[in-house]
Amino acid sequence: MSDNPLLIGPGPAAEAPPPALLPYQQEWIADDAQLKVCEKSRRTGFTWAEAADDVLIAAAEGGSNVFYISATQDMAREYIEACAMWARSYDFAALQLSEGLYDDGADVADPGKRFIKTYELNFPKSGRRIVALSSRPTNLRGKQGVIVIDEAAFAPELAGLLKAAMAMLLWGDKVRIISTHDGVENPFNALIQEIRAGKRGKATVHRVDFARAVREGLFHRVCLRRGKAWSQEAEDEWVASARAFYGDDAAEELDCVPSQSAGAYLSLALIEQRMTTTPPPEGPVIVRGKWDDAFAYLPEDVRAHAIRGWCEEELSSHLAALPKDRRHAFGQDFARNRDQSVITVTQQDPMLIERVKLVVELANCPFSSQQQILEFIIDRLPRFAGGAMDATGNGAALAEAAAQKYGVLMVEQVKLNDGFYLAHMPKLKAGLQDGTLTDIPRDELLRDDLRAIKLIKGVPKVPQADTQSAAAKAAAAESGVKLRRHGDFAIALFLAKYAFVREAGEIAWTPAPASTSGWDEADDDAAAELGLIRKRGW
Repeated sequence: MSDNPLLIGPGPAAEAPPPALLPYQQEWIADDAQLKVCEKSRRTGFTWAEAADDVLIAAAEGGSNVFYISATQDMAREYIEACAMWARSYDFAALQLSEGLYDDGADVADPGKRFIKTYELNFPKSGRRIVALSSRPTNLRGKQGVIVIDEAAFAPELAGLLKAAMAMLLWGDKVRIISTHDGVENPFNALIQEIRAGKRGKATVHRVDFARAVREGLFHRVCLRRGKAWSQEAEDEWVASARAFYGDDAAEELDCVPSQSAGAYLSLALIEQRMTTTPPPEGPVIVRGKWDDAFAYLPEDVRAHAIRGWCEEELSSHLAALPKDRRHAFGQDFARNRDQSVITVTQQDPMLIERVKLVVELANCPFSSQQQILEFIIDRLPRFAGGAMDATGNGAALAEAAAQKYGVLMVEQVKLNDGFYLAHMPKLKAGLQDGTLTDIPRDELLRDDLRAIKLIKGVPKVPQADTQSAAAKAAAAESGVKLRRHGDFAIALFLAKYAFVREAGEIAWTPAPASTSGWDEADDDAAAELGLIRKRGW
């Protein structure tokens, strides 16, 4: 096997050599964000891939110094050797790696003063260097360059280290943070949640679990490095043995799921803190409608007339009371026979605080009637900023109809899956935490719906299993309609929150001036012709 890492990769030796880096490693290097974080499985080759990128950074004309901080001295040595190997492969001139001592900056008389062993690789043409530190320095503020923190979750005083590292961003440098998880309360996991909630600017998060790494060729790489032939049976056995080795810790060590992350995603105290009893029009309103099975089989015109009357009686006054100068959006969680179909309307004030204004729950409502009710609501929303609808399963038809009428940019058809939940559910939680999402009606059923959001293998979502609370069961029994609740309001609110972060909104317009405002005669003739066309309905 060649010593050149560019010739290492999955596939038979007779074939053209595959890329040196696996797809997830390529994706990591291609991401040029100032702050990027990777939550990863064990032994997926991220240190090796990061070394490949860091050599290019340090060797480039006008590049930067790179400071690598690891949990152990062995990791620092392994990293700097990988950098030296990449430098040789790139044919970059680099001085032989050297060892040194890093002064932590403490006063000489201070008994806590430490000299930390370092490994260093210098690039004479660029004048830059890569320095690997075996443990966390107490002060990074005197340094300038790209900061790489490997296995960050296991670094001592990680919160302080992150604070110091972020200073590099002010001068245009970059911070890369790589780690497996070490508990849900760890600052590393907290940082990831902040990024996903949009609290860290344009920072990015990469998630590479063991299953993805294997799927993208990790075991092929293992076989090549060991000089063994790949087979599906060997890969399956290797995967099984890895999971057996980690046992109960496999979820955290291999699947990127921080430990102790089961249970409710939103605390009861947080939910109730954002609830209000303020009556409408300042406060929110809940409208609940339910229909029996026979209603769905009435003649179409009879059903349409009945629904129109219901909308006028139950919804019209609340929609008319919405202020005309505020932006409004909606989210819908669709259901037909078993759960509630919920439409949640939110309003954004000048301070960008989103307030729940209307919650409409439809029990056992026919498909066409749901479309009629939804259009009644949308047509009366002032400054309609858009909506997001559950287009999973049967909800796809209603979502498609709404997108066809109002435009695909105004109504998004959302396929709810783990990736979508992982990317956007933290924004719902962040909005509740910082008070930018508020005025939820104080209602036992809505509260229990929000409590139904669980962390499942690290992904916040409503479980597939029944989440019916005692209050919901009692309400269903009282109504006489055999329906359950399945976190329905939680999903509708989640999608309403998402609707406001989309790059869409109402179209600004200015009415054309009247003909008496100074148009010339030709324009007057054109205006008259246009008026005639409108009058005739062409």
